[in-house]
Amino acid sequence: MADRFGGKWLYGGCVLLSSVVALLTPAAARIHIVLLIILRILSGLGEGVMMPAIHSLIARWSAPKNRSFVVSLIFIGGDVGTIVGMLPAAVLCDYGFAGGWPSVFYVFGMFGCVWSVAWFLLCYNSPSTHPRISTVEQKYWETMIGTTDLVAHPPTPWREIFTSIPVCALAVAFVAHSWGYYTLATCLPLYMHDVLGLDMAKNGVSSAVPFVGAIVALPVAGLFADWLRTPGRLSTTFIRKLFHAVGFILAGGFLILAGYIGCNPAVAVTNMFAVIASTNVAFTTVATNQLDLAPLHAGTRKPS
Repeated sequence: MADRFGGKWLYGGCVLLSSVVALLTPAAARIHIVLLIILRILSGLGEGVMMPAIHSLIARWSAPKNRSFVVSLIFIGGDVGTIVGMLPAAVLCDYGFAGGWPSVFYVFGMFGCVWSVAWFLLCYNSPSTHPRISTVEQKYWETMIGTTDLVAHPPTPWREIFTSIPVCALAVAFVAHSWGYYTLATCLPLYMHDVLGLDMAKNGVSSAVPFVGAIVALPVAGLFADWLRTPGRLSTTFIRKLFHAVGFILAGGFLILAGYIGCNPAVAVTNMFAVIASTNVAFTTVATNQLDLAPLHAGTRKPS
């Protein structure tokens, strides 16, 4: 749908859906746990559309030679959101209105709704559909991407996608990265509380600090990857494999180390910082490779 109709409405609509779900969550939790679970599933279904939608936009709003850096820069937003979310959430749980924890859902739900309105007003699916783009910029995109690719909405080659070995390999890599990353994002506060014994306020800070590693690693790794794959240096295929392997090996090593460092909060937080930074070195491949394989179908993901 993103490739055929554009990512603007899908992406913005999913953020709006998740924001409304957040606003309804406290009430659902008080009514019945089944209703709460249904809302969480609905939120997950909406958020699952966001990644393909944003890739469809990236394919039409970025020059191929800079895509590692562009994708890395955009996806820093997820880690910034995690940090920004954890810090005030911990404070709101202790001191917020409406009983503490419900205020977390109300505040972020409200901000999400406001953000969605701004997105709908300011975002466009491609340079060719932007009403205020300058002639100079339009010509730049035509040179970088091509006039056909900027407006093309080709039929989806489902058979080729499902039978493509590189696509299958990317799907496996994406599952591996997502499983590890979201496990950390979800369980890190539990680790800080149950293993290190930190209270709620300190937990919020300590759980947020490791994600600074992503903010540091992502743009640096993306910029370095694009520099290495410029003509005359190394091939794009080699760089994608190299960054993926190095990132996963380092992240796995630091995760194993976590079992041997004891309960020293400073050392534990530093180690988790290294884990998150390493996973994001691999993410420069996971989040960009579909744009290498088929830019106009980058929003179409093999189910994983």
